[in-house]
Amino acid sequence: MKTFRFVVSVLVLALVMAIPHTGLAADLEPLARPVTVRIAEDTAPSGAGFYIADSRGYFKEYGINVQFVEFESSASMLPAIAAGHVDVAGGITSVALFNAIKRGLDIKIIADKGTNLSGRSYFDLVIRKDLEGTVKDYPDLKGLRIAVSAEQSLDHLTLSKALQKGGLTFADIRLVVIPNFANMLVALANGAIDAAVLIEPLITKGVSEGDIIRWKDATDFAPGAQIAIVLASPQFVNEKRDVAVRFMAAYLKGIRDYYDAFVKGEGLEEILPIMTEYSSLKEVDVYRQMHPPGLNPNGYVIVPGIQSDLDWYRDQGYFEGEIDLDRVIDHSLIDDALAVIGVYDTEDE
Repeated sequence: MKTFRFVVSVLVLALVMAIPHTGLAADLEPLARPVTVRIAEDTAPSGAGFYIADSRGYFKEYGINVQFVEFESSASMLPAIAAGHVDVAGGITSVALFNAIKRGLDIKIIADKGTNLSGRSYFDLVIRKDLEGTVKDYPDLKGLRIAVSAEQSLDHLTLSKALQKGGLTFADIRLVVIPNFANMLVALANGAIDAAVLIEPLITKGVSEGDIIRWKDATDFAPGAQIAIVLASPQFVNEKRDVAVRFMAAYLKGIRDYYDAFVKGEGLEEILPIMTEYSSLKEVDVYRQMHPPGLNPNGYVIVPGIQSDLDWYRDQGYFEGEIDLDRVIDHSLIDDALAVIGVYDTEDE
């Protein structure tokens, strides 16, 4: 089944490669009546596709109004998605998500919302500046006090990958749990910990203040990792198909503008005000310096990366049973959208 779905996706890509990325002249018609789509988003920079599509009117061109909804935690967000109270949400590949799906919550993964760009990881392992000459390679992590935000978390998983590269396990280090990423930076600065799995823009902040260094790039020890994802309710994907395909087309246009700006360096100054308006990061200069989240301009998630996460949670005893990711990951909205707006060529990047 997985091979069949892969072949279908490849065929779709091959069929639409010749279609240029154009505007509405060769695009989907707007909806006959405006429709509101509710998005659960935490104002992280990885939500750029939503923000840019809203600010630049891509959603409105299709007759879609978006409403951003905040949740106190993912625990309350996941049931809301499954029930259709929220149409779309930004999330991460977590044991909480997998357990919710196993319990019967019908949640679909429909698009990419964040990966690490090669050589420019935005979710990475950092070490204290004064350890720069001591901790040079993966085996040197042995005995260090290393912080994660929680056990059974994505950063816990990420740290395990780095340890494996050095032939180490969690028994070889002193694992420290610090729930708040900003507090990790403080702990690094005062020497309470030696290393941490940290996220941008805090990495850039710590480097600029001289407290930490970027260590090995995460794409070296955790290649092909899918960090953030776009989730959707089954009602949105199946029962509101006309809306959902148009939503996806607008989202991909937003991602492409982001990709042009942060990967190609084209139109960055026009995108920066949008990012500071919508996201929790308000410092323009930090955006210029930080390693940005990688966003696929064609929208597809890294399926092997998600499968690898699921396998790790199971191997560690945090998850039991099986999940058929073919039933959870639904790229059909992307396929339909790309058939109209065309595939973005990244071969030269």
